[in-house]
Amino acid sequence: MRIESLRLQLLCWLLLPLAGLVALNVWTSGRQARATADLVTDRTLDASVRAIAEDVRLDRGVIDATIPPVALEMFDTGHRDRVFYRVDTAEGRLLTGYPDLPRPKATPKEGVPLHFSATYRDQHLRLAALQYPVVGAHDGERVTVVVGVTLAGHAAMVRELWVGGFSQQLVLLAAAGLLVLVGLRQGLAPLLRLRDTVMNKGRDDLAPIPDAAVQSELRPLVAALNTYMARVEGQMAAQRRFVANAAHQLRTPLALLATQVTYARRTPDAAEREEALSGVQESTRRLARLASQLLTLSRSEPGSRRPRDEEIDLSASARLVLEGLVDLAIERGIDLALDADAPVLTRGDGAMTREAIVNLVENALRYTPAGGSVAVSVRAEDDWAVLAVEDSGPGIPAQERDKVWERFYRVPGTPGEGSGIGLSIVREVVDGAGGTLTLGTAEAGGLKVEMRLPAASTAGRLEDGIRGA
Repeated sequence: MRIESLRLQLLCWLLLPLAGLVALNVWTSGRQARATADLVTDRTLDASVRAIAEDVRLDRGVIDATIPPVALEMFDTGHRDRVFYRVDTAEGRLLTGYPDLPRPKATPKEGVPLHFSATYRDQHLRLAALQYPVVGAHDGERVTVVVGVTLAGHAAMVRELWVGGFSQQLVLLAAAGLLVLVGLRQGLAPLLRLRDTVMNKGRDDLAPIPDAAVQSELRPLVAALNTYMARVEGQMAAQRRFVANAAHQLRTPLALLATQVTYARRTPDAAEREEALSGVQESTRRLARLASQLLTLSRSEPGSRRPRDEEIDLSASARLVLEGLVDLAIERGIDLALDADAPVLTRGDGAMTREAIVNLVENALRYTPAGGSVAVSVRAEDDWAVLAVEDSGPGIPAQERDKVWERFYRVPGTPGEGSGIGLSIVREVVDGAGGTLTLGTAEAGGLKVEMRLPAASTAGRLEDGIRGA
């Protein structure tokens, strides 16, 4: 079962090990209680056998083994324990006591009690045996005294000692739990304050959260939040710029379209009406192309769609694109050529890669004057798949080449109907694929755009390295 509360998780992680230590302590307390009860019982048995042994005397040549009452009364602890005893001579002759009471297997040393356990009359006994010289005997006469007691008092002592220790451990664990809860409440207070700070920020407030007042453990979290908010702010700013630029780009053709429609409706001349309708058709085509490019630009931005990883034949993609643009080249009177004999493989999003090629070739066709040429070549170079587009148009001045990647930027004085986002689309696609773009001068004097994408084997190794890391 997954615990949702961080406070409860921390409490469990703190109390579970403590509960384990308490359980271990309870187990050791039980062993210590038993050892203490064994010690008390053995010491009582020692006192009993000594009291009996010291009272055995030689009276008129006869050994008198009278059991003193104190030797038995010391076992009266209120638990109704039974006491058994026997006194034997050195030769094994019973002087007094229970004749069938078990004797120790080993002979006890003189004056040193020997402890052992046995079962007698279906009861477990703890016994002590003592060999002791007879008082008044001059020939070394000795007796062996054995005293055994049932274990009811022993078991009661173990329970009292163990239950007392167990109760103390439970109280200690409960007190520790309360103290831990108080500590967690105080310890989590900075995190809750940070939560309140984030929750109380306005919907448009993406200012960084100051980390000077938070604990060092929370500073990485604050830094991550600040980084995330900075990224969101950048994306929102980019979105606002995109919307503003798109609105600006759409405003002019829409106004022109509205003017052409109004003119077509008002003019009585059929030829002028036909000319106006042709203008409407051309404006509609431009608007459709602009909308398509805006959609493609949005799809090419990072995070706008799930990344695809498919093998792409750059030669086949270029051939497919040029087949779709042959009619445009013939209409403009431009010689369109392709040099791509062998397959050149890369990996990435095939649809977006083809869209990038479309924008490169369309730009070349749009800015190349009639009678000019556009050449597309594909080759493999080291670890790169390279596609180059060269045209015989006016080119781009060197000082403007860094600016043309910006959205909706057009070189001042450039003729044509472009929107200024074709190269931006290409840049987004190539950056997303891990490639590079360079602008140069073609042999025919126009613009040369070279797109480099990682070859299929290189892209696979890079992806495996990222997964391995």
